[in-house]
Amino acid sequence: MAHNFCHTSYMGMRITGMASGLPPNIVEQIMEAERIPVRQMNDKKLQDEEKLKLVGEISEKISSIPKAVEELVGIKGFKNNIFNSGDANVINGVVDPDKAINGQWQVEVLQLAQKPGVVSNGFPDKNETLLGAGYFKFNTKNGEKEVYIKRENSTLEQVAQAINKSGHGVTAQVVENSSDNEAPYRLMITGIDTGNKKDIEFPYVYLLDGEEDFEFDQKISAKNAKIKLDGFEMELAENSAKDIIPGVNLEIKQLSQGRPILISVKEDFQVIGGKIKEFVDAYNGALSWIQNQAKLSKDKGGRQRLGPMGGDSLLRSIESKLRQVIQNSSVGTAGSIQRASQLGIEFTRNGTLNFNQEKFNKVLTSQPQEVVQFLRGNSFTSGFIPMVKNVVGSLNNSTSGPLGTRRKGIQDRIKQIDERIERKENQLVKKEESLRRKFADLETKMSKLQSQGASLAGMVKPAG
Repeated sequence: MAHNFCHTSYMGMRITGMASGLPPNIVEQIMEAERIPVRQMNDKKLQDEEKLKLVGEISEKISSIPKAVEELVGIKGFKNNIFNSGDANVINGVVDPDKAINGQWQVEVLQLAQKPGVVSNGFPDKNETLLGAGYFKFNTKNGEKEVYIKRENSTLEQVAQAINKSGHGVTAQVVENSSDNEAPYRLMITGIDTGNKKDIEFPYVYLLDGEEDFEFDQKISAKNAKIKLDGFEMELAENSAKDIIPGVNLEIKQLSQGRPILISVKEDFQVIGGKIKEFVDAYNGALSWIQNQAKLSKDKGGRQRLGPMGGDSLLRSIESKLRQVIQNSSVGTAGSIQRASQLGIEFTRNGTLNFNQEKFNKVLTSQPQEVVQFLRGNSFTSGFIPMVKNVVGSLNNSTSGPLGTRRKGIQDRIKQIDERIERKENQLVKKEESLRRKFADLETKMSKLQSQGASLAGMVKPAG
């Protein structure tokens, strides 16, 4: 007699041999229906995650708006100034943006600063002839210094090495004078610094048992540089100057006696205009992003839909505030320039900004201080740049700004959805276990009934 038994397992295995006549995947079908709310919550979570991503995108675009211009002006005016020299081969300079002031000056170079030095008599070679044993003595700013020389290490090159290793504030090198065919090699010793106060005396050389006599042939004293600045003569310890023109580090290269060189510091129109253009581009990046969310486009089903944040009141509020910054006057700033449009920054018909660089350069050339005043204001509550920074800061404020609060609201919703999904999944695990146990019990009972019915049928003999 064949018995139809049911093999059961509550979790992780299927019910086989369905004596009840139910589908073998009955539990899976029921659980599939039970998981519909979980799929709906996951779909909602995906939508919120997409919106969170979009909020992050518009936040980044808005944050980039003031970056190009926030360091454009300082206390003294534009930080992007340029140094011009009538002859860069004679005098050149580098501008310190935090200290420079605009202006013109005439500089005449009368004398270059000079290091002190001496040159020895000539020798036929630099690495064979021995100068002898003894010492070199120098009177330096740090007192009297001596360098001792051993006879076996007393060639010109070895003496130069010993002096350089001494650290006494002098430098030695072997030079070749091609005009002297018989004894072209000489030892040259110089001080490290220029200027009258850096002079070094080379009074004494004591060398014994040398193969040739050694002495200093030529001596040069330390000198200050001498220049005329707008006709006034002055001396400099070096061939450079950091203080005579505010915010300019001058480099003096050649003499120009009788020929004053015109130098100037003025606004670098190209850099300043480029930063304003970057600002306008960043502004348009944010405005265009908002506008694209309001455009209709076809979804996967072919239906016309707005962007995920199209029509959102948050974007309308942001766009309104960004427009007000450009259109409103700069409250609290004195001067004839009160609106961005006076600098060539204007809205076009499509709702984005246009920058007229020619107009900007014209105003900058004729009214540089007015432009600075409009852009800078008091650097805190008034002025175009502070106003832009304040609006952007208020929009992105993590606790009170609309973007910050929207971001937090979406993040909280996502967290709540995750918690609901976790609770629901735990419930479904328990429910699936319960269903599998119930159907397994049912199968067991139905299998026994079928087995008993078959046994009874076998005991009953048909009438004959």
